[in-house]
Amino acid sequence: MRFGIFDHIEPVPGQRLDQIYRERLVQIERLDKAGFYAYHLAEHHTPAIHSLAPSQNVFLGAVAQRTRRLRFGPCVYVLPLHHPLRLIEEISMLDNLSDGRLEIGVGRGGVMEAYFWGQEADSETNYERYLETLAIIREGLSHDQLTYAGRFHSFENLPMYLRPLQKPYPPLWYMRNPVTAAMEGMHTIIVGSLDGLGVAVPRYRAAWEEHQGAGTKTVQGEEPMIGLVVHLVVAETDDEALAAAKPAWEKYRWNLAAPRRLEAEKRNLTQFMKTKDGSFGFVGERPAGLPARETRRDIDAELERFDQQKSRPHPNRIGGVALAGSPRAVCEYLDEYLTTGANYFVCSFQWGDLSHEQAMRSVELFATEVMPRYVTPAP
Repeated sequence: MRFGIFDHIEPVPGQRLDQIYRERLVQIERLDKAGFYAYHLAEHHTPAIHSLAPSQNVFLGAVAQRTRRLRFGPCVYVLPLHHPLRLIEEISMLDNLSDGRLEIGVGRGGVMEAYFWGQEADSETNYERYLETLAIIREGLSHDQLTYAGRFHSFENLPMYLRPLQKPYPPLWYMRNPVTAAMEGMHTIIVGSLDGLGVAVPRYRAAWEEHQGAGTKTVQGEEPMIGLVVHLVVAETDDEALAAAKPAWEKYRWNLAAPRRLEAEKRNLTQFMKTKDGSFGFVGERPAGLPARETRRDIDAELERFDQQKSRPHPNRIGGVALAGSPRAVCEYLDEYLTTGANYFVCSFQWGDLSHEQAMRSVELFATEVMPRYVTPAP
């Protein structure tokens, strides 16, 4: 099994932005030395406050120079908010600057951020922008010239002078929906509980076999990877870990949902407010024609659903999503994790109001007392 990192780079109480960046790069250097596979960085924009690196490529340029083995990339680029040519150029730059270590996550994002960027704030147009931008990126990264005629962009025999080091392009990832990921031949990371992962893995494998073929690898020649984001606090004892994790979880929930909800209420943006059945909110209604899956709720409702889970009570698990405990407790969780068939474990070490010091302690304990039990040593 491989181990990765998912990160928002949230605000830290009492710290300036420059200090937050410096400390996060120190953490990433340690992740590189510890043998983590990849660092995945989220993209969110105002009125969200829980992502302090909204221009991921700027921060990832620094990551490229501070690491040697760690792969890295966005998870995800919110494609409707990007001009495809600029993205092609920056992807090519990052892949070459890092000696071919870039991973590309893609998604359509939420319509509330599209609204604040002056775009059409409806799900169908947002989804069309996503599909068109993805098609252009794939075409432009893998060919010497780009020709494309679409609703939003048109190019004819445009020279692609910048090309990525990895061929035909860096590996692609899709978050949350394993069936969509498999249909597109992408790796996937889901957000949710261990129970949800147990359902997602067979769906992903079945969809991969149906759309890509049994035993087929990705276009880069890799085994398809599926994993779950797990918010972690690791300490010498369970009690110490839980004492840090429980208040951090409440702060994390506030960071993710409250600022956007408050902004929508202040401006009376009723189109972004949660419906009575909780079926949508900040992400908008579900576009037609997508693979069948559970109704996606707004982030706040989703976290409430996790917190209310009763099917898997466990003292080290907060809302079924966060995990806090000693290295032994984490190993017990990982043993259960492996039974789902997932082959990627995605850690989040600093979230909510956790400090740099707390996150570094979690990283150190995880890297020295947990990872060695699950990573096959190199020959």
